[in-house]
Amino acid sequence: MSRIAYALTLALAAAPAFAQSQPQRIAPPTRAEAQFSYAPIVKKVVPGVVNVYASRVERVARNPFMDDPIFRQFFGGGGTQPREQTSRSLGSGVIVDPAGFVVTNHHVIEGMTDVRVALADKREFDAEIVLRDPRTDLAVLKLKGASNLTALEIGDSDALEVGDLVLAIGNPFGVGQTVTQGIVSALARTQAGISDYGFFIQTDAAINPGNSGGALVDMNSRVIGINSAIYSRSGGSIGIGFAIPVNMVKLVVATAKGGGTKVRRPWLGASLQSVSREIAESLGLERPAGALVAEVFDKSPAAEAGLKRGDILVSIDGQGVDDLEAFGFRLGTKAIGGTASIGVQRGGKSLTAPLKLSAAPETPARQPAKIAGQSPFSGTTVVNISPAVIEEFSIETFREGVVVAEIAEGSIAGRLQVQKGDVILEVNDQKIARTGDLDKATQGRKAYWKVTIGRGGQVFTTVING
Repeated sequence: MSRIAYALTLALAAAPAFAQSQPQRIAPPTRAEAQFSYAPIVKKVVPGVVNVYASRVERVARNPFMDDPIFRQFFGGGGTQPREQTSRSLGSGVIVDPAGFVVTNHHVIEGMTDVRVALADKREFDAEIVLRDPRTDLAVLKLKGASNLTALEIGDSDALEVGDLVLAIGNPFGVGQTVTQGIVSALARTQAGISDYGFFIQTDAAINPGNSGGALVDMNSRVIGINSAIYSRSGGSIGIGFAIPVNMVKLVVATAKGGGTKVRRPWLGASLQSVSREIAESLGLERPAGALVAEVFDKSPAAEAGLKRGDILVSIDGQGVDDLEAFGFRLGTKAIGGTASIGVQRGGKSLTAPLKLSAAPETPARQPAKIAGQSPFSGTTVVNISPAVIEEFSIETFREGVVVAEIAEGSIAGRLQVQKGDVILEVNDQKIARTGDLDKATQGRKAYWKVTIGRGGQVFTTVING
């Protein structure tokens, strides 16, 4: 037998076994299964997702050299120089009420004055910004002249589980409305660095620039998150996207629909810190979980509830909290009024405390003051520190001084990079306790300005020439 014939004989003999070792490919048993698609979900959801175009016109300082005809001859300009320039922002949004209320990300419209919204059916509307909530990176718009719009059903983000299928819908890179599919990769992400309330849904559904403010929906066509950010080294999606849970969105939307312009959240009246492994071991806890009470403020809801320093807060209304951020999120989703049941670990025992859900007080009153003159704070509007201001500007470290609430465009303070939320503590060695103190301390011209400022939990002092 030739070598070729012998090889062919071996191949034929092995053929049945080889065939049995391969995976069998079979056709779908029914036509319905062969046509399985996300199209029904998409058709239901897409009309409720919009594109958001925001802009503002900025005045540009005139270059004095442009007044010189020789300078213009060599460097162009034709005798004129643009005095204005337009900044633009692009994002997405979700219709949450047929009357024209749209929720989007705050960073999409931050600093913008003109907003226009395009619907999936190509209609466009001018929009009014009715509520800004930087702490959650959310904003609510009201479409002018719109009615009977397709509003999406709001789901329950607490019902999500890792592995659930989701769709992300938005306008990435401005190419037009786009749908991507993925799963819930993780829940309660607290280190995303997006907003004060870090408790995000992580998904591998592709989210790119322009998707911000768009919808993350479940397989029942319900919104369960607002797409907000991505983790990326290149600027494009690498499968790590973050969405704000819709249970946080509900409170913001309800406030806007009720005519509010600022979200009021319950005030705990205590400072908290994370439970480290060392703290857990010292307290005899099985694992480092919950939020440790470091200080209880007088006459606060926490004090009235009987909370004490050293308590570990482990749940709110039966929902467990694993860390400091989770407690802040759970409390932040509660509406003002009524009480919440706080689960507490104290001395190895479990107990519950009734927490009154009330807003932080404005005591003392803000007494806003606009600082003029030639000081480093010229162009700022400052307010007195109160529990409400501490909550609003996330300055829990400070109890004294005045807070920068606004900074005028093109002002001295703006050029010196003074920031909103800065706490002004001293000016030329004079302590600043109230807004009137700063107004007096910045009168007239000085040879130098020695200023002490609190920012991000730290205090620094600098000297600026007068």
